[in-house]
Amino acid sequence: MKNQELAKIFYEIAEYLEMQGVAFKPYAYQKAALTLETLEESVEDIYRKDGLKGLEKIPGVGESIALKMEEYLKTGKIKYYQKLKKQTPVKIDELTAVEGMGPQKIKILYEKLKIKDLKSLEKAAQSHKIAPLFGFGEKTEKNILEGIAFLKRSKGRFLLGEILPMAKEIYQKLENLKEVEKVDMAGSLRRRQETIGDVDFLVISENPKKVMNFFVSLPGVIKVWGKGMTKASVRMSNGFDMDIRVVPKESYGAALQYFTGSKDHNIVIRKIAMEKKLKLSEYGLFRGSKMIAGKTEEEVYKALGMNWIPPEIRENRGEIEAAINNTLPKIIDYNDIKGDLHCHSNWDGGENTILEMADKAMEMGYEYIGISDHTKFLRIENGLDEKQLLEQHKAIEKLNYRFHPPAGGLNSKFQILHGCETNILNDGSVDIKDEVLEKLDFVIAGIHSNFKLSKEKMTARIIKAMENPNIDIISHPTGRIIKKREEYQIDFNEILKAAKQTGTILEINAHPVRLDLNDQNIRRAKEMGVKMIINTDAHHRDQMKLMEFGIAQARRGWAEKKDIINTQPLEKLLGYLK
Repeated sequence: MKNQELAKIFYEIAEYLEMQGVAFKPYAYQKAALTLETLEESVEDIYRKDGLKGLEKIPGVGESIALKMEEYLKTGKIKYYQKLKKQTPVKIDELTAVEGMGPQKIKILYEKLKIKDLKSLEKAAQSHKIAPLFGFGEKTEKNILEGIAFLKRSKGRFLLGEILPMAKEIYQKLENLKEVEKVDMAGSLRRRQETIGDVDFLVISENPKKVMNFFVSLPGVIKVWGKGMTKASVRMSNGFDMDIRVVPKESYGAALQYFTGSKDHNIVIRKIAMEKKLKLSEYGLFRGSKMIAGKTEEEVYKALGMNWIPPEIRENRGEIEAAINNTLPKIIDYNDIKGDLHCHSNWDGGENTILEMADKAMEMGYEYIGISDHTKFLRIENGLDEKQLLEQHKAIEKLNYRFHPPAGGLNSKFQILHGCETNILNDGSVDIKDEVLEKLDFVIAGIHSNFKLSKEKMTARIIKAMENPNIDIISHPTGRIIKKREEYQIDFNEILKAAKQTGTILEINAHPVRLDLNDQNIRRAKEMGVKMIINTDAHHRDQMKLMEFGIAQARRGWAEKKDIINTQPLEKLLGYLK
């Protein structure tokens, strides 16, 4: 949990420094935050083993940042961070959550209008005090109000990517407790919903008192809402609540089914039980006073005349009927992915070399990786031009030569594919010439600007890009950023028709802030026979492990292996590309 807490602090330090116009330093803090977000080992464990020197060995962490990490681990505070907050007393996390609100805009609004938080920002926008300021205008003011309204709709929920790593850490601590015989996460977290309200744990234990005491004393607990013999509820320092229940072994499956949800799924399941003259609750499935099932979820579903249903699809969207009729799809498994085609290298401002990204892919058991750096329109991302792409192509050929020398030697099946993430401009053209694109192994195209075109124009823009014979994949196709930016206005049915017609692949972007396509769009694409790919959009080698979130999203959309092209070996994958 300390990893996530420090990452959040370092991101905020970077934003405060940007507000002050400090050069270079913000990037150093962003770099450290990015590493900490995806670091597999806990900083507490690293510090316990190797002290300050261990922290300094973390990629992107120098002596100055390591000292601040040490201070936080020892005292729970960073004086430098507190000082920055005093200098510009704004709620930076609140304000940057509004789409389009960067550090410089926040600085101007604080200096001119003393705007410190979401409430004062909304008040100023409603009173039309923002539009007259230099660099803002009526359009920006309107966008701010729309952004605030969007935030309010998702208030009180946390990104799956924020919560799951912390929940896993607590899960492992519970699993290692000798008094715990079995533990599972339940609720929306087990269903891998995009956003999570709170975290639920179910436990089998013959010594529940010890479990309760351990749970309420976990690091990060700031308030105990309640603690009984078999149930406890706490608030964590990150702002979310956690519940734990100890249930009898014979009722564990029924309780897990009940507390996993969703509510709509459970209502129908209970109705089916009633039609069979049975009663289903978290205690078991009963005929009169006799329990007939409850120990496992599988036996509960079987006793109701259906197959076990994967938690990710328990939303009452046809899965119950499919389970009864034995027509549930064999959804993609978490081990089915053979490669990741949306990975950025240090050629475009990513963190790692192409070889380091390839090494990580091999470590993950992949057969291939696609390097797809940004192109020239995205200057902020050091986008590559035609000449640089051709140079990169040669560099990748050399690396592949090392894996597959003509005279034999290293017998590796691993392949680096060369692509790029080109930009779809307003008229649907892209920012790299076709004669260069056609030399690459694949091309991803995405929208990175002008998100507020009309539905007709945005749809036409994407379709024109799909009609380009060199464009293979559309990245993050609807452009949403969860809790921050809504989808573009597009006619998704028309997009699907064009994708089918042109053989264009739609991306499921695995980054937890995107998860784009969403589950329902994945299902629509599957039903239309449109192929998809799960990519991480990794800008750091450790971000490649975000693939888990994309797979969860694909599972929620009922996707099978045959629907996702990067479940296939290299030869077959290449067959899907134009």
